[in-house]
Amino acid sequence: MKLDVGITVDANPLPTMVQVARAAEELGFAGIWTPETGHNPFLPLTLAAEHTQRIEMGTAVAIAFPRSPMVTAQIAWDLAAYSEGRFILGLGTQVKAHIERRFSTTWDAPVARLHDYIQALRAIWDCWQNGTRLNYRGKYYQHTLMSPFFNPGPIAHPNIPIYIAGVNTNLAKLAGELCDGFHVHPLNSAQYIREVVQPNIAAGAAQAGRDPAAVALAGSVFVITGTDSAMTENLRTMVRQQISFYASTPTYRVVLATHGWEEVGNELSRLAAMQRWNEMPALISDEMLHAFAVEAPPHQLGQALHERYDGLLDRIQLYMPFVPGQYDGLWWGLIQSLHGA
Repeated sequence: MKLDVGITVDANPLPTMVQVARAAEELGFAGIWTPETGHNPFLPLTLAAEHTQRIEMGTAVAIAFPRSPMVTAQIAWDLAAYSEGRFILGLGTQVKAHIERRFSTTWDAPVARLHDYIQALRAIWDCWQNGTRLNYRGKYYQHTLMSPFFNPGPIAHPNIPIYIAGVNTNLAKLAGELCDGFHVHPLNSAQYIREVVQPNIAAGAAQAGRDPAAVALAGSVFVITGTDSAMTENLRTMVRQQISFYASTPTYRVVLATHGWEEVGNELSRLAAMQRWNEMPALISDEMLHAFAVEAPPHQLGQALHERYDGLLDRIQLYMPFVPGQYDGLWWGLIQSLHGA
């Protein structure tokens, strides 16, 4: 099980990316992931690639549909070359309101469209690497022109892994059919991964004649731990708040349904619609907190994570910020514990 680090979403990562990437590599993290929230997910990885030698890096996730496959293919190609094969392209669909009203683009059959998008990416990369004629004609994307002037040519590491993110069954099936990895949403439990994610990845893999083990599962994990009681209680409060926010979104209701907690989700959605955010965390019971978060003191956290996610996740990152020089002992001990496990 690899331990990765996720870049915090509340600040521009560019000014601190070199320091963060170097520190993460020195501590022994396996990978570093950047989100697409308030900032571009690709730009910081250029700095990470330049100032590290070993650590993998990827987007978790870049939103696919606002970008043409050609635009994404070019960015990924350059990052794969510059990082010497350490780049992973993580893609997500987002939800209808954001695609239409924030990005001002079209929302149409997202799973089928993402399937087409991934096939288009690979056709473009094949053209660049092997000199094949670009003649991709899908339902949503058509790429049929590539003159030498616009062809970047082959690179040393052309097999760029593609991960997609999802919560519901059809995206998990798509990952099994076409992808190298699947980003499991932070609102997850071992039961949900075992009963929903893994079977649907296996179904998609079977449809394509693939081994489901070829699809790596990466997940962000809520943890409650601390070097002192104040840190532990702060994390407990944050985790309860974040779970209540995620669980209020109807798209994520399948996770609650796995445990029979649909009514809690309905009530959270009602409160969210009225912007009664402060009332929502109280609906997250201790039972729910235990299902969605791993709680253990720092010296036992690695073992607790291993016990819950062994055989379920191949890569994990903690849903807590990584700040170089802060809690380095906790991070180092966790990395060693997971490596030992």
